[in-house]
Amino acid sequence: MFGKFYPDIYVSSTYKIDFDKYYEKGYRGIIFDIDNTLVPHGAPADERSRKLLKKLQNMGFKILFLSNNKEPRVKMFCDAVGGQYIFKAGKPGKKGYLRGMEMLGTDKSNTLFVGDQLFTDVWGAANTGIFSILVRPIDKKEEIQIVLKRYLEKIVLAFYKRKCKKEGKWYPEDKTDGN
Repeated sequence: MFGKFYPDIYVSSTYKIDFDKYYEKGYRGIIFDIDNTLVPHGAPADERSRKLLKKLQNMGFKILFLSNNKEPRVKMFCDAVGGQYIFKAGKPGKKGYLRGMEMLGTDKSNTLFVGDQLFTDVWGAANTGIFSILVRPIDKKEEIQIVLKRYLEKIVLAFYKRKCKKEGKWYPEDKTDGN
């Protein structure tokens, strides 16, 4: 019923994703959401995000930031960390994801998407055919329209959790942090 909103995996934090594993599997591009995925909503790049993104670029990943935000916010973050970006991306529409892969020189088979929202980030990646990684939001402070969507996300995530448990897959509430 809610399957089109399910991520391929769900991890407690962007900073706990085993990117080495995905590189070994042949992934070469990562499209990231910014707000509440890499930093709190509206926050500038911090040391942790700069360190992670530099590590990924040094590994050989091409990075692109896909945001529904306006350019000044997205540019501020990207100027600090490097990487290409698309602002006012129109997520969950496919256009931004497809354009992002074109800019990276990647395709559906070797691109990851990392984001914190089911109804924009994950749904758009799934509709485009990109492997999606859902992460928990970094901060509870969010814009009102996102807060309202989070209530609906809880319902979908309850069904997703049940599916994961049934299939013996890891879920972020588990004690270990595997993916």
